[in-house]
Amino acid sequence: MTALLEVQDLTVKLPVQGEYRTVLQDVSLEVEAGRTLGIVGESGSGKSMTVRTIDRLLPDGAHVTGSIRFDGTEVAGLTGEALRQYRAKDVAMIFQDARAYTNPVRRIGDFLTEALRTNDRMTKQTAVKKATGLLAEVGIRDPERRLRQYPHELSGGLLQRVMIAAAVAVRPRLILADEPTTALDVTTQAEVMSILRRMQHEYGLAMVFITHDLELAGAVCDDTMVLYAGQVLEHQASASLAHDPLHPYTAALMQARPEIDRRVDRLPAIPGHPTTAYEAPVGCPFAPRCRFVQDECRAETPPLIPIEALTGAGVQGLSRCRRMPELRGRLFETVEIVEEAQA
Repeated sequence: MTALLEVQDLTVKLPVQGEYRTVLQDVSLEVEAGRTLGIVGESGSGKSMTVRTIDRLLPDGAHVTGSIRFDGTEVAGLTGEALRQYRAKDVAMIFQDARAYTNPVRRIGDFLTEALRTNDRMTKQTAVKKATGLLAEVGIRDPERRLRQYPHELSGGLLQRVMIAAAVAVRPRLILADEPTTALDVTTQAEVMSILRRMQHEYGLAMVFITHDLELAGAVCDDTMVLYAGQVLEHQASASLAHDPLHPYTAALMQARPEIDRRVDRLPAIPGHPTTAYEAPVGCPFAPRCRFVQDECRAETPPLIPIEALTGAGVQGLSRCRRMPELRGRLFETVEIVEEAQA
């Protein structure tokens, strides 16, 4: 099946204090209609920058190379009305902080009906009726009253549901969800994700879902891509990645998360601090923090290697670790042994 979204060798440099700094380096991904790609990684890894580049929302002066194709059309070549249609109808963005992306002096009804009246040429009465139905679809009770309220009168969970309603209002083909549940409590997060997944299936939407939560990514995403220092370190099916990570960074992230069925006095932490793309050293960008590092890891940047070619086990995906064949299956075990020895 041909992918709806195809990104090839995407590199982004931004002007900072008179010089260009790399924030993304050779990022490639594909998303088919109806499927979900998760992007995970620590803060500063390039997750939000990836989706903002896809939606052409970079600041002035940004230097972008590579290719972004949506349904076969090169996004970089879109201008004028074609670009407006791409942002307004083809692709919808759901941001992390809903309050930062709603106008505090305008009512919820104005926020929802504006796009419907502008893009779909609806009358005010028809747009209000449509907006009322959208709020009901995302589980908001008494939608007529909510349309008359201002953003500050809604809780974080309700306002994020409003953002989802706004995103699907014009039936886009792709949703870019930039950590849409981070600021919500666990119960509300589950409710919002359930609504988002239901609407995705009902309308056949593709989705790129950014999160810090690997468990959430494994539950809602078909495939997961791991970013670090603006580079892809691993990319494989979420079900496989959850129990068989093939890069030390992925395994370290999974070890650092709490689990309901595991009791430990202290969660293992990744030493050091996250590295941005322009600060990354020569060689593997994770080398300074990796417990499995060897001299060859520091010599040059490892390529993204097809997993199947190295494992021969039918597992498909990509890994940017030269030692992956010998470390496979030992990443969790070795972490535990090293910690016991240090204790």
